[in-house]
Amino acid sequence: MAKQIRITLVKGLAGTLPNQRKTIKALGLGKISSSVVHEATPANLGMVRVVSHLVKVEEV
Repeated sequence: MAKQIRITLVKGLAGTLPNQRKTIKALGLGKISSSVVHEATPANLGMVRVVSHLVKVEEV
C-alpha cells in the first residue's frame, strides 16, 4: 500500500490565482479546515506543491 497524506486547507482562497483555486477544488477541499486523505502519488504531490502556501500536509 502506498503512503497516504492528509491535506488540510489552512488559508482562504481570496486573492489566489484561478489555477490555484481549481487545484484546491480538484484535491477535494472546500472551506478552511477541511481535510482529505489521498495517496502520495507524483500527481497529487505536484498539486500540493502548487498550493503549498495554502495547505498543511501530514503523513497518515
